Amino acid sequence: MKPFIDENFLLDNETAKNLYFHTAKSLPIFDFHCHLSPEEIWENQSFSNITQLWLAGDHYKWRTMRMHGVDERYITGDAEDWEKFKAWAETVPHLIGNPVYHWTHMELKTFFQIDKQLSPETAREIWDECNQKLQEPKLRPRKMIERANVQFIGTTDDPTSTLEYHKRLKDDVTFKTIVAPTFRPDQALFIERVSFPNWLKKLEEVTNRSIASFDDFLEALQKRVDYFDENGCRASDHDVPQMVFKPISKQEAGDIFKKRLSNEPLTNEELIGYQSFLRFELGRMYAEKQWVMQLHMGAMRNNNTIMKERIGSDIGFDSIGEGDLAEGLSRLLDALDQNKCLPRTVLYNLNPVHNEVLAAMIGNFYESGIPGKIQFGAAWWFNDHIDGMVKQMKDLANIGVLSHFIGMLTDSRSFLSYVRHDYFRRILCNLLGEWVEAGKAPNDQLLLEKMLQNIGFYNAKRYFTERSAK
Repeated sequence: MKPFIDENFLLDNETAKNLYFHTAKSLPIFDFHCHLSPEEIWENQSFSNITQLWLAGDHYKWRTMRMHGVDERYITGDAEDWEKFKAWAETVPHLIGNPVYHWTHMELKTFFQIDKQLSPETAREIWDECNQKLQEPKLRPRKMIERANVQFIGTTDDPTSTLEYHKRLKDDVTFKTIVAPTFRPDQALFIERVSFPNWLKKLEEVTNRSIASFDDFLEALQKRVDYFDENGCRASDHDVPQMVFKPISKQEAGDIFKKRLSNEPLTNEELIGYQSFLRFELGRMYAEKQWVMQLHMGAMRNNNTIMKERIGSDIGFDSIGEGDLAEGLSRLLDALDQNKCLPRTVLYNLNPVHNEVLAAMIGNFYESGIPGKIQFGAAWWFNDHIDGMVKQMKDLANIGVLSHFIGMLTDSRSFLSYVRHDYFRRILCNLLGEWVEAGKAPNDQLLLEKMLQNIGFYNAKRYFTERSAK
């Protein structure tokens, strides 16, 4: 019987094995989008137990535990850490077919050298062994990053962030990995949220200015873009539940902003118009800085009202939306392009029915000298499993240019999630190997190795860090 997660895991043909071991396995990681805490990286504290490292903030695990019927007390509640780990261990054997099952065991094997399957029977043994090893320096955040050969980390940061820990990490010559902020302006765009007034006060504080008008607001955002750029930012990131673009004038956007300051109700049309105007303005700012704009489209968030009121937002009750995005996306990109301010842009879709839409969309806009200026981003969230990754790459290859793809990202809050890059690389090697052995691609070692190197690391490095002469 074939061992579970052996060295040939997911490599089902000889060409795939050769490509993986000769080229893909040793590539460094350019993790351009994640949700790691720069403060945790800076402080570099050891974790007292595996639950703190493994289960805190991991929505993937939380969702599967809920679907398995685990009480919330053992997920986000006040249960002891051992009790939470035991509940997770009881859940895992039921997850065969889910990528979390693979990731769980890859993380145990890669970082803890534990080659056992997690279950109620092995829970105590694995708990004790992990907790003992977590006291070793090699399992502190920085060492885990170094062991995974990570050269770049793009965190996700609110515009009001002081970026204190990014600055400290940049000045620390003992830590070689670049930890760059990413500008995430959701609070500026979703002004209907109850949190907006308090967030606006924070924006006033960090910019040292009063915001009494829309012009003041735009100037404050520009000031924060400048500040992020000075501190190493190379990208923005937008949550786009529905991609609708209906441009309005600055005066109209200002009137909507003024209504919000006065706590007057806003219509859906007004919100769409305001967001359309601001997305364009922000895109213009990004282009000036030569940043990458990332658009994460199609998530239905906080579906469970009871749990949102009980625990809060963004705690694992999100799902795939079904809204159309083709026309709105085209109009936004075209408006920026017509005004010569279209930045490099990565398009991520949560609904896989839009794969071909995005694979076709990226070919509509280009710039001489920038291969793949508009990117169809990696299979995201509910799609980052084997079938989803293969589908995303096949759809990109069928309609676009797979060789210019910027590859995988963790999109995670966990220091153990770098195994997802290895997971992706094995899947990519296997896909290329299948094509070669079926006669659909040439058995050209140099050509395939170059392609793997680029998709696995170099395309992303060039895309996010190279700047043209202004």
